[in-house]
Amino acid sequence: MDLFMMNCELLATCSALGYLEGDIYHKEPDCLESVKDLIRYLRHEDDTRDIRQQLGAGQILQNDLLPIITQHTQDKPLFDACIRLMVNLTQPALLCFGKVPDDPAFRHHFLQVTSYLQAYKEAFADEKIFTVLSETLYNLLQLDWEQRAEEDNLLIERILLLVRNVLHVPADPYEEKNVDDDASIHDKLLWAIHMSGLDDLLKFLACAQSEQQWSFHILEIISLMFRDQTSELLVNAGQMRSAQEKQKDMQELELLRQKELAEKRSRTLLRGARHSRFRGSYVIQGLKAIGEKDVIFHQGLHNFKNYSHDVGKPTRRVPKRKQMAQDSENQRRSALNVRLFLREFCIDFLENCYNRLMYLVKEGLIRERAQQHDETYYLWAITFFMAFNRHQNFRPDVVSETISNRTFHFIEKNITNYYEMMLTDRKDATSWSRRMHLALKAYQELLLTVNEMDRSKDVNIQHSSNVIKSNIFYLMEFREIFLTLLRKYDERMQPRSFLRDLVESTHLFLKMLERFCKGRNSLVVQKKRVKRRKHTCAYEGTKLCDVFHVGLQLSESLTQSAVPFDATSETPVDEQRTEALGRIQDCIMSCAGPEALSLLRAARAVWPEGDTFGSVEVEPEEELELLKQILFTKLPSKLTVHILLYLILFANPSVVRPYIILLRSYSQNSVHTNHCITRMLHRLAVDLKMEALLYQLSIFSMFNKILEDPAVAVYQELVTFAKYVLNRFFVFATKNNKAFVELLFWKNVGAVREMTEGYNKDGEGKKKCKWTPEEEEQLQRLYEEYKDSGDIVETILPLLSISHTRREVVSHMVSMGLVDSVKDLKKERKGTRIVLWTEEQEDELQVLFEEFRDSDDVLGNILKRITAKRSRARIVDKILSMGLVSDRRDLYKKRKPSAPGRSSGMVRLSGPVLWLQNSLNRTADDREEDGVSHPVALVPLTEENEDAMENKAFQKLLRAVGIRAPTDGQESFWRISSSLSVHQLRSVAASLDMVEETAAEGDSEGNQENSLTVEMEDNDNQEMRAQALRALLLSRQRKCASSKSKGKYPTYLVMPMLIILLECDFDYLCFSDRIEEKISKKRRRVLDDDDDDDQRGNEQ
Repeated sequence: MDLFMMNCELLATCSALGYLEGDIYHKEPDCLESVKDLIRYLRHEDDTRDIRQQLGAGQILQNDLLPIITQHTQDKPLFDACIRLMVNLTQPALLCFGKVPDDPAFRHHFLQVTSYLQAYKEAFADEKIFTVLSETLYNLLQLDWEQRAEEDNLLIERILLLVRNVLHVPADPYEEKNVDDDASIHDKLLWAIHMSGLDDLLKFLACAQSEQQWSFHILEIISLMFRDQTSELLVNAGQMRSAQEKQKDMQELELLRQKELAEKRSRTLLRGARHSRFRGSYVIQGLKAIGEKDVIFHQGLHNFKNYSHDVGKPTRRVPKRKQMAQDSENQRRSALNVRLFLREFCIDFLENCYNRLMYLVKEGLIRERAQQHDETYYLWAITFFMAFNRHQNFRPDVVSETISNRTFHFIEKNITNYYEMMLTDRKDATSWSRRMHLALKAYQELLLTVNEMDRSKDVNIQHSSNVIKSNIFYLMEFREIFLTLLRKYDERMQPRSFLRDLVESTHLFLKMLERFCKGRNSLVVQKKRVKRRKHTCAYEGTKLCDVFHVGLQLSESLTQSAVPFDATSETPVDEQRTEALGRIQDCIMSCAGPEALSLLRAARAVWPEGDTFGSVEVEPEEELELLKQILFTKLPSKLTVHILLYLILFANPSVVRPYIILLRSYSQNSVHTNHCITRMLHRLAVDLKMEALLYQLSIFSMFNKILEDPAVAVYQELVTFAKYVLNRFFVFATKNNKAFVELLFWKNVGAVREMTEGYNKDGEGKKKCKWTPEEEEQLQRLYEEYKDSGDIVETILPLLSISHTRREVVSHMVSMGLVDSVKDLKKERKGTRIVLWTEEQEDELQVLFEEFRDSDDVLGNILKRITAKRSRARIVDKILSMGLVSDRRDLYKKRKPSAPGRSSGMVRLSGPVLWLQNSLNRTADDREEDGVSHPVALVPLTEENEDAMENKAFQKLLRAVGIRAPTDGQESFWRISSSLSVHQLRSVAASLDMVEETAAEGDSEGNQENSLTVEMEDNDNQEMRAQALRALLLSRQRKCASSKSKGKYPTYLVMPMLIILLECDFDYLCFSDRIEEKISKKRRRVLDDDDDDDQRGNEQ
């Protein structure tokens, strides 16, 4: 069927819509039903999208639908139907066909649909249309959430989708041959959006609390609005150019002028002083023609340099799978009024909307409430708006939502995922490569922002940047991401622009690392985990038994001296918990049993949540099993690395080769890109003294091309470095007669060492494993004994008398003929994580939940008894998805009721008062010994002390004894003042003994006074008891006065503290509710931390 000939039924339906007479559109009576019929036709179109093409050829949208919505807005059912139809007609061609078709016929249909979409976009570039849409959207947003019907929400979403579809249409390069500063169709569309006020509605939707469900639509529309724009051009729009910018432009023009003059000069030198009447022919000796004779050259001598046997031959066609990836970046300068509008939009968006919108989008991505590939708009927004903020009066507070370690981790995870998909999904590798490039630019912009923060004059901003940098440089995945991308670079799938951004990002990262390490010469980093062969565990069991038997008689003093947590340290709590596990492991391995057990019990008191160090009521036998689990737990280790040791990782041919690929286009590269390439090669050749790594023929050919360039004066940095490497090579060639042969090969660190220090002889350095007859007999006997086991080699390895590697054992078993091939002894791979839940596992989870739903620790009991072991976070998510609980707080461990006793605030605060007294005595001893007085922080290590520090009555007590509260935002703890002398500190500590004794006596006397009123209400009991305690003050005041005369307890300290502690009984009743609320928050934070740990573990 000819698609340009409209179907009869379709033609009749379109005719029944109405007609346009002048500027007035007259609709037919059956207009609404005709619009619904068109929607029905589109629902049943074929794979060629025939209905869509016929409606596009008939210009139904331009001639009928747009006049209907502009002139008949009051007809709400017709307006809604027309919006619905236009959303369908304007959806992207890529969404209609699923992908760009490979078949020529379908490719033609794809291009035809795209051309109709471009015509629609031109028709929408009208202020009247967007005025109608913005007014309709404004009226809908005026409705409260309770008054808004489902149809209203659908209409809001369809208007946003219609705007998204129109902005998504690509420009036609053949029709729009506009130069910079000229208005394109996209610019006209943006100006219509601005004049209609729709941009203000978009900003309102981005920051409104009640409209957060449209966050992904808004971000996508904003990203399409700024298509082909750069942040630098928008920042400089409408502003006078600075002297620095003018000087930079003058330098670029001067460089171009020098290039042109150099080329002219070289052409002049090639021409003779006068015209040669004898063109002549020449014989090129040593260069053979088709026969055995020398080549005869019939051109001038000045053309001989470009002579090749391939001149005149057709170029060889490169296979499609080997072609280099093409850049898809398009940048143009829009009209000035459009750039000014977009600049103001960016400023308002950053000021009011950015942080909130990015938070909502990030939450939606993490909780998987987004559509496929929606994270690309998030990555684009990070790249564009953070760059705009960096160039426009840099303010970290307006982009604070995306300046964090979580953002670095999110982008790094996406880069890894995109690379894996690029390798697995070969057919769509270009799209995955484009997404990976977008993630790389977002990562680069984060580094640039942190670098800008580092140069800020604000001390707080500098401190924040140092915290972020310390985490980036510490973690291995952040430290080696650029190294991995350079090694895995493939020019067939990744364009040259990706390599340029990768090289510049690597240069920035290394520059930040060098500045961070300046003055410290080394850096503590996370060590890569190395898998080693497991040895027999007999001696570990012996050590654990020793720990257990010695630990039962553990002294109280050793238990109190174990401190697993330092609250004054900047190390995060999770890392300190890991460090505590490592210290326990070290104690076990060094046979320090009492120390290991004391650390375990002290860590259990600090981290009671999660049962990492066991439950509170753990039995001694269970502690032995817990220590065994801690011993065999794999923990990340730390390593102190010098900056040069990190640079050695770049001394690899797979890393150097991408730099040489980018260097080939040195004449098209920017000055900064060439500087990044030269600086990296300089680090390898000069800093590491491995210039032999660059002794390669293709590199020397590139250096020769640079040195012979007519505009060589422009590339002074490259020229200086090339001369240095060449001079070093010629010196090296006089010492090594194989130097010119080595030019043919790429070299690694080992080859460089051999070239400079001497070559090894054949077989030297290779240690061959020798097997004695006794060992072979033992190996054969063990094989016969355990050949029916699951993994024979793993079973045999610990039983051999002499230690051998798995590879040695496998190869020798093959040589002895015990097995036919190495493949028969392949190690079974164990699954790293279980993702899918089978029906039997879900039934088991439900049975366990029903069994333990009334217990104090539902989740802990399920984790101990479930068959398929999974992380805590995955089990919580599965229980929520199955609907067994409605809130994850229902799974928190229930705190057991406290032991019966007095409800007095003094009894509850007796522990913190004793801790305060010990702290004062320790400080007095330190000051007496050192002779120096400085403020000492009171760091609560237990939950009881931490809760007491927030009690207002206890804070009054602290102030009364001369302890200073935190003064500014930089301090977190109360501090013992440096003005208190040793005598005063000991007097205060001694007075606390009297306070506790007095409160105890007062409680007993109060109980005697209230013995006759036991049946009274609680409030009366509290009041009677308080009156009795206040009456006791009169008698105690005399004792305090007498003690003061004896020099034992100062009255000025005891009396205020007694009054304060009397108030604790009533204040604590209100404070206990806040404690329970805080405990629930801590539990929630533990579960959230487990979620994050589980995600990090799965990605690693």
